[in-house]
Amino acid sequence: MPQHAPLIIDIAALSLSQTDRQRLLHPLVGGVILFARNWQDRRQLTKLCRDIKTVRRDLLICVDHEGGRVQRFRTDGFTHLPPMSRLGQLWLQDGRSGEGTGAMQACNAATACGFVLGSELRACGVDLSFTPVLDLDYGHSSVIGNRSFSRDPRVVSLLARSLMQGLLQSGMANCGKHFPGHGFAKADSHTDMPVDRRSLKAILADDAAPYGWLNTTLCSVMPAHVIYPKVDTCAAGFSGRWLDDILRRQLGFGGAIFSDDLSMAGARLLDGQPVSYTQAALRALNAGCDMVLLCNQTLVDSEGGGLAVDVLLDGLTEAMLKGLWQPREASDERRRALLPRTSAPAWDDLMLQANYMHALDLVP
Repeated sequence: MPQHAPLIIDIAALSLSQTDRQRLLHPLVGGVILFARNWQDRRQLTKLCRDIKTVRRDLLICVDHEGGRVQRFRTDGFTHLPPMSRLGQLWLQDGRSGEGTGAMQACNAATACGFVLGSELRACGVDLSFTPVLDLDYGHSSVIGNRSFSRDPRVVSLLARSLMQGLLQSGMANCGKHFPGHGFAKADSHTDMPVDRRSLKAILADDAAPYGWLNTTLCSVMPAHVIYPKVDTCAAGFSGRWLDDILRRQLGFGGAIFSDDLSMAGARLLDGQPVSYTQAALRALNAGCDMVLLCNQTLVDSEGGGLAVDVLLDGLTEAMLKGLWQPREASDERRRALLPRTSAPAWDDLMLQANYMHALDLVP
């Protein structure tokens, strides 16, 4: 049976419980996503990441750490990174040096942001941040808003490429989100099911364009919990049409695909009907996702805390034995490719590095 550890789970507290350790040892678990509740200070975070790696070296430690309002760690020395819209604004501010100087300055600042972001996380043991946001800012999506670089897909692509260059310099991979684009849909997929009624032609020309332009640079992609009814009746993360036909074949993407959080409201309805976490995970995996996230299920401080994770693990195991889902070795190779390949300097050493200090000066 090929190896495939598709599930990314969370933990409830500042340290691992015995139950956490048991779950992380499960062969279907491939990683952990951290939240602000898992943060006290750098020393605690570093120990937590070290403990996770002690359980299994190949576990991928992830976090949503973009800058602006989506930044899980903000104290004890972590740089307060700007929202990505700040870089888009900088792009438009040409100085006295001539046309295009604002764009060049913005690209340089984006690379600096990526390097600072990746370096600080890696110094504490985090492997991957789910960034950059490639959604376009149409001005009416509350869940995207200033997380977006710009309304212009060309500006988004070039600033994202610059930010990813900074991440690469720090030794961190990247994750473009939310394919094919969440910026046009007004509803928040955390609480509702957003719908984007535009044609495939319109979406490919605008929102999805960065994924094709960046297909040699993107390491991973997270699809949107958004339904595009003129393309498919289910959300992009559960659609073979979107993931295999369009993202992989048409746009040429070869990296890893993460589902967005299966606990979000946008993931719990398939074909208009409520589904279980196992049903949602199977649909996502069979549609082309390499990994699925299940978050915020370990918060109950009791014996029942995280029960949904155990149910999903049992459900995936049963589905595998029944032939309803087949593990894919290629998917696990894509997951492992996201693990850093170089050692990271400790925090105190990072603070003395000239390239880090230079990057800090460039962060707007």
